[in-house]
Amino acid sequence: MKLVPLGDKVVIKQMEAEEKTKSGIVLPSQSKEKPQMASVIAVGNGDYVEGKKIEMIVKPGDKVIYSRYAGTEVELEGEKLLVVRQGDILAIVED
Repeated sequence: MKLVPLGDKVVIKQMEAEEKTKSGIVLPSQSKEKPQMASVIAVGNGDYVEGKKIEMIVKPGDKVIYSRYAGTEVELEGEKLLVVRQGDILAIVED
């Protein structure tokens, strides 16, 4: 099954939360904070605002940082994904 976003929507998959701190302290599961970094899985075809086409900047495979409370969580074939608007993506992480 495939999830195809519409308009300016982007399907992302959250990165895993860190198990330990940089200094080596193991974090209990309730202390782990959800990361705001994700990998782009699928991208919509853009949207129109006042007759002008809004192009999609992100593409599948990009690593992005998104707003903390953005999007809608969905589960597809046992995999947890997040559908957000392109406007909720704050930055693209480049290596």
